Amino acid sequence: MHHLQSLKTQGEMEARDKQVLRSLRLELGAEVLVEGLVLQYLYQEGVLTESHVQEIKAQATGLRKTMLLLDILPTRGPKAFDAFLDSLQEFPWVREKLEKAREEAMVELPADKSERCGRIHLSARPTVPFSSSISYSNSPSFLAEGQH
Repeated sequence: MHHLQSLKTQGEMEARDKQVLRSLRLELGAEVLVEGLVLQYLYQEGVLTESHVQEIKAQATGLRKTMLLLDILPTRGPKAFDAFLDSLQEFPWVREKLEKAREEAMVELPADKSERCGRIHLSARPTVPFSSSISYSNSPSFLAEGQH
C-alpha cells in the first residue's frame, strides 16, 4: 500500500515525511548536516540539482545551509526522504531520530482517525473498549452485541 501511495504522489513528498522534517527542523539545523557527504549523495541520486547544491553552499552559515536543504527536500518527490536517510551515513544518530519520528507518524495517522470514530461509540456505550469498535477484530461477541 505504501508503494501505491508513493506512485500516486509522484511530484510530492508524502505528507507524513514532510511533517517529520518540519517537526525535527531545529534539531536537524543544529547538526549542520550539509558539511559532510549529504549534499553530494543527494546530488548523485538526482534529489538535488547542481543549482540546488550551489545555492545551499552559498548560504553564510551551516544552519542556513541545512535550513535551505530542509526547504528544498519536500519539493523533490516521494523518494527524497529515503534518499535523505541514506545520505546520513555520517550522522547515524540523526538518521535514527528521523526513522523513529517517521514510525511514530505512521502509527499516529490511523490512530487519529479511529479516535474520532471511537468517541462516537464511546459516548453511546461507555463500557466498550475503544479499539474493538474500530478494528472489528478479535471480538465477534462485541459485533453480535452491537447488533442488538
